[in-house]
Amino acid sequence: MASLIYGSASIAVSTQFTRRHRLSDLRSPPPLSSYRRRLTVKAAETDANEAKPEVPTKAPTNIGASSFNQLLGMKGAAQGTDKWKIRLQLTKPVTWPPLVWGVVCGAAASGNFNWNIEDVAKSIVCMIMSGPFLTGYTQTLNDWYDREIDAINEPYRPIPSGAISENEVITQIWLLLLGGIGLAGLLDVWAGHKTPVIFYLALGGSFISYIYSAPPLKLKQNGWIGNFALGSSYIALPWWAGQALFGTLTPDIVVLTLLYSIAGLGIAIVNDFKSLEGDRALGLQSLPVAFGPEAAKWICVGAIDITQLSIAGYLLGTGKPFYALALLGLIIPQVVFQFQYFLKDPIKYDVKYQASAQPFLILGLLVTALATNH
Repeated sequence: MASLIYGSASIAVSTQFTRRHRLSDLRSPPPLSSYRRRLTVKAAETDANEAKPEVPTKAPTNIGASSFNQLLGMKGAAQGTDKWKIRLQLTKPVTWPPLVWGVVCGAAASGNFNWNIEDVAKSIVCMIMSGPFLTGYTQTLNDWYDREIDAINEPYRPIPSGAISENEVITQIWLLLLGGIGLAGLLDVWAGHKTPVIFYLALGGSFISYIYSAPPLKLKQNGWIGNFALGSSYIALPWWAGQALFGTLTPDIVVLTLLYSIAGLGIAIVNDFKSLEGDRALGLQSLPVAFGPEAAKWICVGAIDITQLSIAGYLLGTGKPFYALALLGLIIPQVVFQFQYFLKDPIKYDVKYQASAQPFLILGLLVTALATNH
């Protein structure tokens, strides 16, 4: 529930290119062709003797995987023309699993989930709300407001390339948002809530998604605030929804999951490295921009590892040593993959690192959920 609530080239960019968009941009956006024209700024504006890398104009080829990457919304996606594939690509299905898993963890922590048809059906609807609808809304919205950055880093992506029209993107944003909030209300009725807790979580998460991506606040401009907002959307919010659906959301779980969201902050930093050049050009203070890539990669792994070690210490201190040991066992392979991939080259190996290490992190979430079972 990322609303409930997971390339580059150096170019001289004109001051027109960095203007802020008002809220009205979502309703009446400027034509994308204007962004593409602004990318034709000549190298003469910089030192004539300085070599400039070319901006990629089409997607990198990845034989046998590019079409699949398009369906998942991953890097190296094919440049297809099928509108439904493009729409799916904008929702980035590859980012749905952590949200779906968060719902599982919340249901496990509630202590009231039973393996019967009704509870399974409730959980599936909650997962659809968290993943395809609200995460899809968040990812499409983020791509819309990142169209300037993508025009620098990945101009072949659907929006800056013009593969999908502006009106179609805006329609998709609204349909996903309203569909997700509608499902949240349905789940509250289904669960018999007097207070529509899940509806409020969906509404609050959607608002966080908006201010994360859109001006004037655009939280992603600040590496610390933006990445924590993203981390909490991926870890805390879906957990809260799953637990509220089957039980009671308690203060200790709220604090624990917000602490766990610091690890989510670290995961969010991983994604900032690939946008380094575009962030610099547009003045976004992501942590790789603010601290430099070398320092940022250590901040990233520190946030992930120290958070999990703190949770393990909490479990040990509350008399749950076996859960604490299980969590420690899941931290070790993450550290190994950090040194094997991420710390060597966070841009080159970001996908390999996330594919290798994050399964152990999300298993740790389930261990923590079972340990706090109410």
